[in-house]
Amino acid sequence: MKKNLLAVAVLCALTSGAVFAQQAEGPWLVRARAVNLDSANKDSTGLGLSVNDKVIPEVDVSYFFTPNVAAELVLTVPQKHDLSSSVLGGKIGTLKHLPPSLLVQYHFNAAGFKPYVGAGINYTRFSSVKLPAGVDIDRNSFGAALQVGVDIPLQKNLYLNLDVKKVFIKTDVSLAGAKIGTLKVDPVLVGVGLGWRF
Repeated sequence: MKKNLLAVAVLCALTSGAVFAQQAEGPWLVRARAVNLDSANKDSTGLGLSVNDKVIPEVDVSYFFTPNVAAELVLTVPQKHDLSSSVLGGKIGTLKHLPPSLLVQYHFNAAGFKPYVGAGINYTRFSSVKLPAGVDIDRNSFGAALQVGVDIPLQKNLYLNLDVKKVFIKTDVSLAGAKIGTLKVDPVLVGVGLGWRF
């Protein structure tokens, strides 16, 4: 009986210690990153459509449900891109896209750094679309988002973050109201930034 009580007491102490450690660090993690957006530009319209690559700002907010499991909301501001056609000889218009993503992450325990993987969903809204007369695109895109990254402690509650995401973004292209194909932007985003845990 005493052994059972001792085992329960030890288990409670270890569990409460883990919870206290998590609370001491805080369940929230906010990161700011500079992200290089490198688009795949897979086009089935026959026009050789593509959007330009660029570096964009990114902010994400993570909440840790447990020391290992977190949800991350990835945000940025609407990004303006040139739309080009290799068949038509260059830039044919511009558009903006706003691509928030929501991911569930698993964070591994490692000495000196904290690697993680994540998966979730992306919603992209296209706006300010300026294309030649008769040419249009679907304004909404839903797709998967995959992620791998690492947080490296710099000092208490401050982390250096390295992050790579693959986001599946596509839009149907129409001419005179009839669909002529699909442009899959499907970018890889490589980011570096700082994170603050509280």
